Amino acid sequence: MGDQLLIRLCSPTLAGLKTGNLFTVECDDKDKFNEEVREFNSRLSSKGIRMIPVKYSKGYVLIYLYRPAYLKRDFANEEVCRILKEKGYSYNNADLCVAQLAKHLAKDTTFPHEIGLFLGYPVADVLGFMRSPDEGVKYTGFWKVYGDEDAALKTFEKYKKCTEVYSKAHNNGRSLEQLTVAS
Repeated sequence: MGDQLLIRLCSPTLAGLKTGNLFTVECDDKDKFNEEVREFNSRLSSKGIRMIPVKYSKGYVLIYLYRPAYLKRDFANEEVCRILKEKGYSYNNADLCVAQLAKHLAKDTTFPHEIGLFLGYPVADVLGFMRSPDEGVKYTGFWKVYGDEDAALKTFEKYKKCTEVYSKAHNNGRSLEQLTVAS
């Protein structure tokens, strides 16, 4: 897993614009991959970034890259707490919620719709998706929008621009560490 892949998939989180990203990479050797994750975390933990493998499957691993401080901030929202509580999470402890998310991903046959809360998506959009993934969708971009379409479109544009700027800067010699904003 190279820095260019992380920049392409996670620039808004690296820039401090977003709480987290979820992505899948190939994984043939779990121990070797876990060592890569430890190395990444030692490189960027001082910037307020954490990477956690949340689900291993045959030949692949699902990765959650996030800002723990942002997740705690997001989970301070009453509506978010209510949703997490209803879904069986220890909503008053963000770190424990991440561990519980990994357990949900491992044991449940369906993808937990509340995962958008872990990525910093607007609560209205997460609730809309939880109610019906297909009904009431106003726009589809980085996520499905059910609430404030104008705000979402502005956010999508910011994320797209951030990824372009970060990719160009990395191609011009800026390191992942230099590009990652400290929180």
